[in-house]
Amino acid sequence: MPNPITIEATSRGKVRDMYDLGDRLLVVATDRISAFDYVLPDEIPEKGRVLNQLSVFWFDLLADTIENHLISTDVADLPEQFKPWEEWLDGRFMLVRRANMFPVECIVRGYLTGSGLKSYQKTGEVCGIPLPAGLVNSSKIPETIFTPSTKAELGEHDENISFEQMVELVGDEAAQDLRDLTLKIYTKAADHAAAHGIIIADTKLEFGTVDGRIILADEVLTPDSSRFWPADTYEVGKEQPSFDKQYVRNWLNANWDRTGNPPHMPEEVIAQTTQKYITAYEMITGKKW
Repeated sequence: MPNPITIEATSRGKVRDMYDLGDRLLVVATDRISAFDYVLPDEIPEKGRVLNQLSVFWFDLLADTIENHLISTDVADLPEQFKPWEEWLDGRFMLVRRANMFPVECIVRGYLTGSGLKSYQKTGEVCGIPLPAGLVNSSKIPETIFTPSTKAELGEHDENISFEQMVELVGDEAAQDLRDLTLKIYTKAADHAAAHGIIIADTKLEFGTVDGRIILADEVLTPDSSRFWPADTYEVGKEQPSFDKQYVRNWLNANWDRTGNPPHMPEEVIAQTTQKYITAYEMITGKKW
């Protein structure tokens, strides 16, 4: 169901609604889904809770690697004004520290797919980084690459940028720190996922600072921000089945020419998408949904 909270959100992203609480924020993961920088007209039941709880799992797993913004997900800690919506919010909100966010998305690619594959096929490079000849769809990239992008406003499109352009935006030291942290987080997460039957092909992370320290923020390693492939069916040279919104992108590519507003999805596509998100959660966390 759509967000029922009648308090005006301070900001509204493609999927998350944010409420300003002074030095803290209430971040609410809705069931909205976006693709190709459009918010689609249909919601995906349970999606917000899956995203939220998977992010919480990763924050905990990565706590010895990097500090994060999470304060609480306990409904007992909900500010009084949000208590009327406690039942709907349960499982889909995070009370977080306010951070000064970096104006970039930190993207890491371990496998060749999506826009990276298209770029490689045209130029032999991904975001200006040359890769060896002979790679094909879903090839493991010999050395994981860091490919940042701009962070677009709602309705705008993210744009890939070079590391040098990132330095211009955030400074040399911060750029290097963010690149190193992104690669370190990806390596740890990919190792964990691999042990649970999932390949993380790529993901995007967001960081901010609190009291001058870099922290991990927003969502982390979810089916919205990552490509999750089942390891047992992985085969180089073809498109992989996935536990993420690539399934929705594929349906849109087959049923929409990207002009006008996105179409409504059939009920079976919506239900399958919910199931894919839940399967990813269960495999990665080892917990039943």
